[in-house]
Amino acid sequence: MAIVTLHQRSSCGTEASTFQEALDVASQDKEQRAVSMPELRPDAFQNGHQKVDESYGLDEDAESLYEDVLDDVHEFQYIPGPDTCDPEEAQNFRARLHEIGAERFVYETVTKGRITAKRLCTAFGIRLPKFLEGEPDDAYYPLLGAAITRELSKRCKLPQYNTIDDAAALLEKSRKIIVITGAGISTSLGIPDFRSKHTGFYSKLREVGFSEPEEAFDLQHFDDDPSDFYKLAGDILPTLDIWSPTHEFVGLLNQKSKLLTNYTQNIDNLESNAGIPPEKLIQCHGSWATATCRKCGFQVPEDSKLSRLGVKRKRFNGHGKAKRRSDDDDEDDDDDMFEPGVMKPDITFFGEGLPRQFFDRLTDHDRDHVDLVIVIGTSMKVAPVSELPNVIPPSVPQIYISRDPIHHINFDITLLGDCDTVVAELCRRANWTLKHKMLDYSMAIDVEPCEGHADRWTVKARSN
Repeated sequence: MAIVTLHQRSSCGTEASTFQEALDVASQDKEQRAVSMPELRPDAFQNGHQKVDESYGLDEDAESLYEDVLDDVHEFQYIPGPDTCDPEEAQNFRARLHEIGAERFVYETVTKGRITAKRLCTAFGIRLPKFLEGEPDDAYYPLLGAAITRELSKRCKLPQYNTIDDAAALLEKSRKIIVITGAGISTSLGIPDFRSKHTGFYSKLREVGFSEPEEAFDLQHFDDDPSDFYKLAGDILPTLDIWSPTHEFVGLLNQKSKLLTNYTQNIDNLESNAGIPPEKLIQCHGSWATATCRKCGFQVPEDSKLSRLGVKRKRFNGHGKAKRRSDDDDEDDDDDMFEPGVMKPDITFFGEGLPRQFFDRLTDHDRDHVDLVIVIGTSMKVAPVSELPNVIPPSVPQIYISRDPIHHINFDITLLGDCDTVVAELCRRANWTLKHKMLDYSMAIDVEPCEGHADRWTVKARSN
């Protein structure tokens, strides 16, 4: 019950008081998903509580299975059958949940026998898992409880914003814009993203033998054997002095004094090339701008050969201590020695925390001033950045720009296509001039609605 109450307060009602509160709620949700449904049920819905506790989801393996099912939430696709809600039903059930809250919703649906828990799961985009096939309906209670909790954690879409022209108008009138960027804004430069099925960096890691691609960015694995990382680093090490039209777009927002903060998940440090000042840039996952010795903390800039080689030299005085160099030191002193030391780029590996600046900037400043959020080129799957849209005040409009839609966050306007093409078209409609050598200003752009979605549009360069 407490979980749902917190989530309701942080989504469609008053926003969570701090970003950390939202993260704490998410953490509690994660720990208690398997038991949240029995906790929410009124008495009539608790008949199977003990059975659920013992058999359906409280051990670690089963909880992991539920996590996998939830992470596979997809856009609602109606498949006729007795165990599937139709599109209108699904929409009505979700709206009703937000209207009356979890306890009343459970009572008037499952408890009163209006619908089975199994069928109701499909209203929240859940693909019914095979490991529950043939089980009684109460086996679906933990899964349904988790789906309800997740649905209530989402921000509510603002109905007044739907079209690309609405997006352009928001650009013109907004003065404090947060831009959240991901790997999709750099792919036009030949820098791969991480998660695309066939072209992403993680796909390449699987091809070379990593069963879990994240291992290449695991801090313990790096310390044990940094050679794996450095063998692959060339694929994501950026070329200097380049940036994409989308980087230029964020820079243009800054030129127009509209950029509040660019929260980038990218590690390529290309934002600085586009003129985004350091005080308006939060590099959530670090960057290649510097590298630090894992042994002594010595830091060097990105363009240092040592940072790219991954090694550094330290001088010794012959007694096991580093030697201070004086002006009359001879470069060829016999007591110079090499100390093995691995230079790690200052990018955030798994096992490392995000910079404190990320949390402080958001909660102490940006959240109280932002008037528009634009998310570009990211699937928003990595916490805590993925939690950011739900921490922003619910009255602030949010625009999503990427190749593919996402379904775990409710944005007000979704523009699908190549990021560079979309931002160029937005600028054209806002009567702004976006200059970049990669843009073809003579090419016509087609903007088409996505069937069944008043707020989703495809933006594509017209083929000849």
